[in-house]
Amino acid sequence: MTKQRQLGLTLPQRGTFFDVLSLNELVETGHYADETGLFDSVWIGDSLLAKPRPESVALFGALAAVTTNVRLAVGCLASFPVRDPILFADQWATLDQLSKGRMLLAVCTGIVKAKDASKREGAPYGVTDASRAGRLEENTEILRRLWTEDNVTFNGEYTSFEDITVLPKPVQSPPPIYIASNPAPQPLAKRALRRVARIADGWMTTRKSPEHMTVNLPAIKEFLVEEGRDPEKFGVSAYHNLNLTPDREAAYDESYRFLGEYYGPVFSREDTRHWTATGTPEQVAADIEELYQQGATEVTLRITSWDWRRQLKLLVDEVIPRLDLGR
Repeated sequence: MTKQRQLGLTLPQRGTFFDVLSLNELVETGHYADETGLFDSVWIGDSLLAKPRPESVALFGALAAVTTNVRLAVGCLASFPVRDPILFADQWATLDQLSKGRMLLAVCTGIVKAKDASKREGAPYGVTDASRAGRLEENTEILRRLWTEDNVTFNGEYTSFEDITVLPKPVQSPPPIYIASNPAPQPLAKRALRRVARIADGWMTTRKSPEHMTVNLPAIKEFLVEEGRDPEKFGVSAYHNLNLTPDREAAYDESYRFLGEYYGPVFSREDTRHWTATGTPEQVAADIEELYQQGATEVTLRITSWDWRRQLKLLVDEVIPRLDLGR
C-alpha cells in the first residue's frame, strides 16, 4: 500500500458569474464533499479586484458552518499583499476557531499582468507589483508571530506596529501557510523556488506543463535540504482541472472555454491539456495518478464543465474508487 495521499475538491466560485452554479450551490457542494467522507479538503480561490469573485474570508465562514471534517483551504490568497496583515491574522484565527483547526492558507503574490490588473488592484492601497513578493514574505512572518505570540512589536519595510495581541489565537499553532507559485521551469526561477523552501509549510502549483512538477519540485527539494528541512514532511498540492467527458478532445475544448470564462484569455489550449484530467473514469484516474507519481502529496480537483453536477457524481462514484490513496 502506498503512503496516504490527500484529495481535495476545488469550488469554482467565479463560476457564479457565468451560470455554472449559484453561491448557495457552492456552499451546498462544500457540504456534500464533506459528507461523502472521500475528500480531505475543500478549496476556494481568492482575488479582490484583479480577478473578482465572492470574497474568500466571508465564504469560509459559511463553509466552516456546514462542514465538520475537511480542511478548508484557499489557493491562492492572491489578495494577500494588499490585505492588512493584522486584520487578516484576526480573521483567519477566528476561522480556525470556527472550524476547530481545519484552515489551510496558500498565499501568492497575485500578480496579473494582463490589462495591468494587479497594478490597478494595488493602486488604492499603495501596493505596487514590484513590492508584492516582499509583502508576501513580510506578511507571512507577521501572521505567524501574531498567531503564536502576545504583545508583538514588528518593524518591517511595509508594516510596523508596537505591542499588538491578536485574540482569539487559532486552534493550530500556527495554521499552515503554503506558497502557491507556477514559475516557468526554464530558466529555473531559483529566487521564487528558494522562497518556497525557506518560508513555506508547503507548495501549491498548477501543472501547465509536465516540467512545472518534474523540474520545479526537485529544485524545491534541493533548496529544502539546504535550509535544513525534510522534503518528506513538505506538502505539495497540485491544483488540477477535471472534465469527465469520454471524448477527450471535446473535454479539452470545453475546459478551454471554461477557463477562458473564468480567467480571460490567459491559458492556452496546450496549457489546458497539461492542466486537465479528461476522458473516461479510467483515463481520469490515470491522469490523477501521474500527479501523485510526480510528487504531489495532494491533488485538488476543479470540474471545468457546465455539466458539473453529473461529473461530480461520476468523480465520487467512479473515479475516486479507482485511486490508490493509501487509505
